[in-house]
Amino acid sequence: MTAALRRVLVRAPRAEDRVAWRAYGWRAEPDPVKAAEEHEAFCTLLAGAGAEVVSGQTPIGLCPDQIYVHDPALVSDRGAILLRPGKEGRRIEVDAMAADLVEAGLPIAARLEAPALAEGGDLIWLDERTLLVGRGYRTNDAGVQALTEALPDVEIVVFDLPHLRGRSEVLHLMSLLSLLDDDLAVAYPPLMPVRLVELLEGRGVELVVVPYEEFETMGPNILALAPRVALALEGNEETRRRLERAGVDVSVYSGDEISRKGDGGPTCLTRPLLRR
Repeated sequence: MTAALRRVLVRAPRAEDRVAWRAYGWRAEPDPVKAAEEHEAFCTLLAGAGAEVVSGQTPIGLCPDQIYVHDPALVSDRGAILLRPGKEGRRIEVDAMAADLVEAGLPIAARLEAPALAEGGDLIWLDERTLLVGRGYRTNDAGVQALTEALPDVEIVVFDLPHLRGRSEVLHLMSLLSLLDDDLAVAYPPLMPVRLVELLEGRGVELVVVPYEEFETMGPNILALAPRVALALEGNEETRRRLERAGVDVSVYSGDEISRKGDGGPTCLTRPLLRR
């Protein structure tokens, strides 16, 4: 998850989706013009970092969350694994994601079926053969079992996520942790499982700690463009300073509409297809 990003899938925001912002738990109605401008600028930053930006075009019904393309699928060496989101309204995205991935040249290796639930935000590749899974309200035990069956050569390490504010607000594993290099991550330790902290320590992974004041503004949600090269939501200045002191080259994007209102940071807005 930290090698140089070469191809990445995105989906542009649609003006018609804004009418469903309350139903999908957004904090406020997005401005469609500003959202489109922010997303275009975000994609320009991705392309400027050397990534081919692939735009998903398969039609989806009304769903403002469709811009958060990280969640409906997991990309592995075996191909794409289509997930089954715990947020019921997002399950309409999966078939469209499948079509977009096939169009992009990725084979479909597996698909989760009921009662399995899993979202991409709960899944972190620690290395090529180790997948960290957050067990919470969006990823259940049946989802973990389905992933284990789909990835027989992968060690899957499961951690319970904190309740925090409960089912009504999303809390993914990636809400707490983003990898930036083989030996570096940005994280919010106060909510991290002890076993996860110990695992990272045992692997020699240094943690850049996000301050309390910047956890709610998605300080831990940072996209690695390459080892120690990162893209972050603007505004979390103390986290940015700490990252830079750790040797990370940080770029920022404006995301008042596409990120803050829908609680989706730069990792959420991207489904990496190829890193090397």
